[in-house]
Amino acid sequence: MISHLACHLAKATFPAGLALAVLIGSISPAADKDAPKTIDVKVKDLKLAVPADWTQEEPASSMRLSQFKIPPVEGDEEAAELVISSFKGGGGGVDPNLKRWIGEFAAEGRKVKLLKGDSKQGEYYLSDLTGTFNKRVGPFAAGKTTPVPGSRALGVILVVPDKDVYFLKLVGPEKTIKTAEKAFKSSFGADPEKEEAYELK
Repeated sequence: MISHLACHLAKATFPAGLALAVLIGSISPAADKDAPKTIDVKVKDLKLAVPADWTQEEPASSMRLSQFKIPPVEGDEEAAELVISSFKGGGGGVDPNLKRWIGEFAAEGRKVKLLKGDSKQGEYYLSDLTGTFNKRVGPFAAGKTTPVPGSRALGVILVVPDKDVYFLKLVGPEKTIKTAEKAFKSSFGADPEKEEAYELK
């Protein structure tokens, strides 16, 4: 039986020119019998194994290659969101983007952890942020935000050799992100045991 997500993907239409391909038919349980089933998704040169209960949505803007909604866990009211992007020239470099993500959280009460790791697709840099997220509302150009306390964001800059640099950003309520963290890292083949602290230059 094809999952609800697979059906959704098969019927979904995306804006013209969007470099997104979905591979359907490879839905299978993960090695861990308690882990959720996953579906393979390809975004340009990036391959992901995404939990089947993460709903793929039409990108909210042309700056996004793909986006997913992650259902909230018990106790959380809002869903989390995973956004995948890629920009020419690497989007300005690793450190400027990590600093930009840090700046999206209010300084008061903010907790920051920066890591560098390796995955099956290339090295990555990860920012793990908790606190009050200044969530963007309305048109991007307007720059308006609203504070959302109790948030957590996992931002990954994934460098795929000889291909492209991808930005994966998972944002939502702390409990929901904690529950989704393992699946998120597993989706692009990360090895958490090999992560090490990273310092901004």
